[in-house]
Amino acid sequence: MNEDLQLIIDAMEESMQNSVSHLEDELSRIRGGRASSSLVDGVFVDYYGSSTPLSQVANVSTPDARTISVQPWEKSMLDPIMRAIQAANLGFNPTNNGNIIICAIPPMTEERRKDLVKRARSEGENAKVSVRNARRDANEEIKKLMKNGLPEDEGKEGEAKVQQMTDAYIGKVDKHLETKEKEILTV
Repeated sequence: MNEDLQLIIDAMEESMQNSVSHLEDELSRIRGGRASSSLVDGVFVDYYGSSTPLSQVANVSTPDARTISVQPWEKSMLDPIMRAIQAANLGFNPTNNGNIIICAIPPMTEERRKDLVKRARSEGENAKVSVRNARRDANEEIKKLMKNGLPEDEGKEGEAKVQQMTDAYIGKVDKHLETKEKEILTV
């Protein structure tokens, strides 16, 4: 295979992999049926005047399926962490026992589950669009190479490889979505 063609395909594959990785990150932030420390990943705390991720000022753990425990490294951080969790509007209220903050995760209603499935599908569709955009860009580059002297059969072979990889990455997106939907809908 032509070296330029291989570079185009490698760049496309990297772009598609980034799309799937982004989808995995977004899906991990969508609450499933269980408590997960990733639910509070997006929480930032005012730490001596600078906005700092919660994970850098406290130990976050999940002692059971319905509880997130946040143990600050400094006792003076209890109130700022509580305020940050409340401000993040995650759907649960933190309580403070003087040493640690406990977030009891309420069971989800059927309506909430359906909303989360819609959100997950929306993220999945965004990932698919991103994968298809990478395919389009790669095909345009291959067409330019063909105009500049790449043999047509090599160009067609490259386009077939691009489509094959696109189908594989769309399949990965679908698999991630299916897994997340099962997790959300499991009572």
